[in-house]
Amino acid sequence: YFNNLKRLGFDESDWSDGGSDRLVDAIVAWGTEEQIAHRVAEHHAAGADHVCVQVLQADPRTAPIEQLRRLAPVLLG
Repeated sequence: YFNNLKRLGFDESDWSDGGSDRLVDAIVAWGTEEQIAHRVAEHHAAGADHVCVQVLQADPRTAPIEQLRRLAPVLLG
């Protein structure tokens, strides 16, 4: 991953201390459902033919069913 990020213009300062705001904003879609859908659309517009959406939450042992239910209609149009 680091080599890919380097090719995209990031450097070691971007992934030290938990990652820079610039790095997180570039690789993580966060915000409202509409903001997340907009970021996914940006990836498609930039040439991605598929985008993986993974909901992160405080307890990784529980399934994010409610969050996925809210995201699905916005992402699927």
